[in-house]
This record gives sequence, structure tokens and C-alpha cells, in this order.
Amino acid sequence: MSPRQTIARLALVATAGLVLASCQSKPKSAPAPSGKSAALLAMEQVAIAAHKCWIASKDPAFKPYQMANELNSFTGTPRFLLVPAKHYGAKPLLVVQAQGNSRRVDVYGPLMNEPLGARVGSDIARWQAGNPACGAAA
Repeated sequence: MSPRQTIARLALVATAGLVLASCQSKPKSAPAPSGKSAALLAMEQVAIAAHKCWIASKDPAFKPYQMANELNSFTGTPRFLLVPAKHYGAKPLLVVQAQGNSRRVDVYGPLMNEPLGARVGSDIARWQAGNPACGAAA
């Protein structure tokens, strides 16, 4: 074997070693974060409970409304709306939203000034605190 062949083989072995080393998995330190903001996590929790308790349960108090989810907002303001059931494109009667890296949920809209507003407020507060129960009808 000539010196040139020996050098070529050593270079090939060294290259193979580098390639194999680069393929090794990195040590796992901590699980990667989900990438969801605190606002989105809070709104998912509240929106799931609202849909289950108000819409899917066919609660008579919420029959005149339908829910419009906007949780995948790129503005950092995940929210859902209650709009008239027969006019999906109408002005929202209730807006439930959170912003940025806060778990605080804001609730506003004309529905909050109606008798149903007190129930909406207590339901949202309960769900935001982590209790997914539907509670008693007002």
C-alpha cells in the first residue's frame, strides 16, 4: 500500500468518524416547551369548558347564541365570541379573551349587561381557576 493510499484511507476513516459523531443524539436535559403562551393555555381551558357547558349541553340560556373560536390568533390575543345563532357574521355579543403572557381572561360585551352576564362572569372565573365544572344554571 502506498503512502498516498494510506493517507486517503485515514482521511476516509476520520471523515466517517465525524459523520457518525454528528449523528449522535444530543443529551436530553429538559422537555421542550409547548410553545403556547400563557394566554392561549388559559383561553383553551376556558373555551373548552364554555363550549361543553353552554353550547354542546344545549343549555336553554345559550340557545340564542353560537360560539366563534379565534384561539389561533397571531396577534397574541386568543379569544372566543358569542354571536347570534342565526347571524354568525353579526357583531359579537360577548368577547372572552386573554393577551400575551398573562393568564388573565377579560370578558366584555353587551351580554354582560343582561341577566345572563352574572352567570357568564362566574362561569368564566371558575373555569379560569381550573375548575371545569358546568355549575348550576342561574
